[in-house]
Amino acid sequence: MHSIKDRINNLARAMGKSTLSEDEYIDYKTLRQQYEQQANEEVRQLQSRSKKERISAIHGRSDLNPKWTFANLVEDSEDVIEAVSIAQSFIAAHEDSSWRDAGSHMMLFYGDYGRGKSHIAGAIAHQLIDQYEISVLYRQLSTLQEMRYFSYDFSAQDNIGQKFRAVHQELLEVDLLVLDEVCVNETVLKKNTQSWLGNLLRQRLVNKKNCILITNHNLAELEHAIGRYCFESIKEYDTYRVRFSGPSRRSGITAAEAEPSSTTPRYQPNQVR
Repeated sequence: MHSIKDRINNLARAMGKSTLSEDEYIDYKTLRQQYEQQANEEVRQLQSRSKKERISAIHGRSDLNPKWTFANLVEDSEDVIEAVSIAQSFIAAHEDSSWRDAGSHMMLFYGDYGRGKSHIAGAIAHQLIDQYEISVLYRQLSTLQEMRYFSYDFSAQDNIGQKFRAVHQELLEVDLLVLDEVCVNETVLKKNTQSWLGNLLRQRLVNKKNCILITNHNLAELEHAIGRYCFESIKEYDTYRVRFSGPSRRSGITAAEAEPSSTTPRYQPNQVR
């Protein structure tokens, strides 16, 4: 009785084709394993490409500064070292699905200008996107306030009202909202803005969405600035409060830069000639 290989060779000779050598012949089981391995590898490559595309899309929508990463952060003071430690714990907690489903979490960064608050918040957001595909939105409160005020202009021709409603819906739905410059240069928000912000935070709380709030005020000043209703909304979250008290990391104006560029007397108002 001829083997399958013999039959294939006889058929090949009858058709004028080359025959299989001993090394060229592959049995069905081995061939199937090879095809399965190849198919699995192709699936893994496709999944990897799809994940990279999803992560790239999330980064694109987040509006984060690409330079705000832990790799670019200089840990040169105790407050920054402590903040990074808390940030890494916050990120690691996302590995636990029960923690993510337990409720809403908020990181409250407060301290003077240039202390690294926005940088660390951005680094947290970047890492959450890369590791867990968390959707992120970075916004400055002052920008949202302006857009909200303009949305009341019913005579506007640029659909600002519709745009703000779309933005507001995104603020509610995004997994992590990074809200920067909260009450910057403001002693107290207007009452209607306090209510709007408080309602936004409470709706995100109900939907189990996380937030990072960044402010230059201390906690007492912040409570006064955003109002009690809004501040109580913050307290409802599982809150991590991080105070930044180290030196400013922003370069100042040098003595040479501070000098006038010309010796020509500068104009002074109300001069009598």
